[in-house]
Amino acid sequence: MELTGARWRKSTRSNGSGGACVEVADNLSGLVAVRDSKDPTGPVLVFAPDAWRAFVGHGALRAG
Repeated sequence: MELTGARWRKSTRSNGSGGACVEVADNLSGLVAVRDSKDPTGPVLVFAPDAWRAFVGHGALRAG
């Protein structure tokens, strides 16, 4: 899978100390990529944008 051009970002709630963070690239056409910030060359999970929105929305409902 081609991820060239992915702009990875962390949550604004990340403390920036290099701990366990998830990075998301949502600027790619037709997919959202997710990786572990401690292993940027490691495995990447890929979601369809609708599936990612549903996942994130479910987490927001549970946290609220």
